Amino acid sequence: MKNFKAVLLIVFLCFISMLTVGYGGFSAAMYVLPVKEEHTFQKTPPESTPSKETASSEKIVSSTAQNTSAPVQSASQTSSAAVATGEGSTVSGKIIERFIGSQTASDSFGNVHIRNNTGVEVDIKKALSTAIKFKIKKNAEPQVLIVHTHTTESYMQENRDYYTKSDASRTTDVSKNMAAIGERVAAELKAAGIGVIHDKTLHDYPSYTGSYTQSAKTIKAYLKKYPSIKVVLDVHRDAVNGDGTDKIKFVSEQGGKKAAQVMLVMGSQTGNVTGFPEWKQNFRLAVRFQQKMETMYKGLSRPLYFMSRKYNQNLTTGSMLLEVGTEANSMEEALYSGTLAGKALAATLLELT
Repeated sequence: MKNFKAVLLIVFLCFISMLTVGYGGFSAAMYVLPVKEEHTFQKTPPESTPSKETASSEKIVSSTAQNTSAPVQSASQTSSAAVATGEGSTVSGKIIERFIGSQTASDSFGNVHIRNNTGVEVDIKKALSTAIKFKIKKNAEPQVLIVHTHTTESYMQENRDYYTKSDASRTTDVSKNMAAIGERVAAELKAAGIGVIHDKTLHDYPSYTGSYTQSAKTIKAYLKKYPSIKVVLDVHRDAVNGDGTDKIKFVSEQGGKKAAQVMLVMGSQTGNVTGFPEWKQNFRLAVRFQQKMETMYKGLSRPLYFMSRKYNQNLTTGSMLLEVGTEANSMEEALYSGTLAGKALAATLLELT
């Protein structure tokens, strides 16, 4: 009996030993250190560019801030939905194509259409006829600075009528974000003999909050280094939601091709805004630019959105903010519009030589 108990004890101890080794081996095999995602964050920032188109006949709510909580995709990550698998390939919502015409404008004159959100009357005819105080010099030192306050804003990388979770609305890849659009504008200015500097700093990465403060530092540094700069163009894109999970893209056909509609967003010293006494000079340049776009490419631009805001436009007397399409537009549509807007801007500035 004693021998039997001893045998049982030995078997029990061996069994316990096997369990301990087995559990330890399982733990070592399954435990994986978490991967640090340096290029992804979730933030709901208080600041944005409230450009915001709401067509009276449609239920459209536009807000760039609506999509700022989306993760920023790094340049090393694949953004194409074509290779998406699993959950990422599931359709999240439809992409609805729209055209915004002059019917949404509150004021119109001579191919210039404005949505006035300030409560202050504007005289488009007077703005067009009043001389611009600066002159543009061809084939000289830098005349134009192109920046991007929200550089990581991006587009659909494929032209589809739906989107998935794999379709990033922001990326640090400068070949797929606003820097690529700015490059198209810069190329047209250079071709016209207008000196231009294109800054591709990611002012909204890693932190979206404070991006206007960051871009202001960049603008001031360039103005100090190159006092010849007369015009500062801040290039963005919009974000517009439709019903439910639908996203809206604005399209205009130009030369048989689809182009993302663009929109100028101009600030002013109205309402509670102070420290912006020269806003009318920016406005005079903007209405000329919009008139030129609509003359050269009818329907390319949505009505100019006139706001009681600054958008860093108080830093020069030739500052403008241009929104090219929405996050639902394809990259191809946005790039095409960058080229067309660049040609129109060059033509506008050449009249100031």
